[in-house]
Amino acid sequence: MSTLTSRHQRTRTLALTAGMVLGMAASVLAPQLAHARITSASKHTLANNFTPPPEASAEQLQAAERVLTGRYACEFGKSVSVDRSERHAGYFDLKLDRQAWVMKPVVSSTGAVRLEDVKGNALLIQILTKSMVMDPKVGRRLVDGCVHDVQRAAEADLRHSPRPSLFGPSGN
Repeated sequence: MSTLTSRHQRTRTLALTAGMVLGMAASVLAPQLAHARITSASKHTLANNFTPPPEASAEQLQAAERVLTGRYACEFGKSVSVDRSERHAGYFDLKLDRQAWVMKPVVSSTGAVRLEDVKGNALLIQILTKSMVMDPKVGRRLVDGCVHDVQRAAEADLRHSPRPSLFGPSGN
């Protein structure tokens, strides 16, 4: 009788162990499978619901002439790519890591070049010697210290022959 009881306990323990292992495997794999289904469905929905940006205005086309296109080397080994959009005249495609945005050039009263994401999720500010990409909703920099070859040359030129100070000669 004790042999039957011990065999019954071993069978029960084995069944409980197998059930726990299957339960743990299901708890690990189920969210990943659900996320895969949601992601593919959302990509399909986004593709169907994409509305093209409005046509570029004359001001926008004028601002687009000042945008530096190509690769920008940024701090911490990151890089940003700005290219003219092939699908939307007067717009630019901005890529940072795996993120990509359709950017609209905006006229700025300060002289800085501004590229704003049409959905409001990114902002590129380009000044004479550097550029940065920001998240305007959160108000934080995504990447800073981005320098295009033209900006690098301008910085070297300023170091070689600095502009006169607005406050008079130095030392006063």
